[in-house]
Amino acid sequence: MISRQWRGITKPGRAADYVHHLETDTFRALAKIPGFIRASILKREIGDSTEFQIVTEWESLDAIHGFAGADIGVAVVPQAARALLASFDEYVVHYEIERTFEPTTR
Repeated sequence: MISRQWRGITKPGRAADYVHHLETDTFRALAKIPGFIRASILKREIGDSTEFQIVTEWESLDAIHGFAGADIGVAVVPQAARALLASFDEYVVHYEIERTFEPTTR
């Protein structure tokens, strides 16, 4: 499995709009791509803006091509998202998921 990670910072007051965009547009589109597994939204407040780390998981690098196209290292940031962001990474980082841990008892 592959983890694809990307970071963006919203314009002041636009964090909720950005999460809405992710949930209604981006993640719905990802769910239709073969090999997509899941997505997470990580966030932290920085001043009057919010930084988001978007983490998606995929079955393989080949599956990511279905989303990102030929150059999977370039961030896919649609115009609707760009309008909500003050800054964002132009490139993504991919990690091979070595293993995951889930406790058997809580």
